[in-house]
Amino acid sequence: MRKFIEEFKKFISKGNVMDMAVGIIIGGAFTSIVSSLVNDIINPLLGLFGGMNFDQLAWNITGDVTLYYGKFITAVVNFLIMAFIVFILVKAINTAASKFQKKEEAKDPTTKKCPYCKSEIALEATRCPHCTSELEQ
Repeated sequence: MRKFIEEFKKFISKGNVMDMAVGIIIGGAFTSIVSSLVNDIINPLLGLFGGMNFDQLAWNITGDVTLYYGKFITAVVNFLIMAFIVFILVKAINTAASKFQKKEEAKDPTTKKCPYCKSEIALEATRCPHCTSELEQ
């Protein structure tokens, strides 16, 4: 039991777990903002064209059974907005990361291509190890 508790302490104290927890908390807060955006701004604006708010759309199957498909449409709109925002954030982060990687990779080349067999060889090579052709200096 003591070993289990020690392993759990190591797991909790890792930085990734804390980052994930912060992300979940911020994601929950962000979800409420997007829900408010859809419910309080987008749905009423769409209601101008359709004549009503999506949340009010329902289908009464029998006396006690009603399907509120408008709320489902609202949830789908919430999801699409969240997915779009996450896509934009990930794209921006990847773009920034690729700019930093290009600066690091901008070192002098250490290889060249053999003009005969097109394989990659050392820059200082005088003979291709693949096709054994003599290379011009």
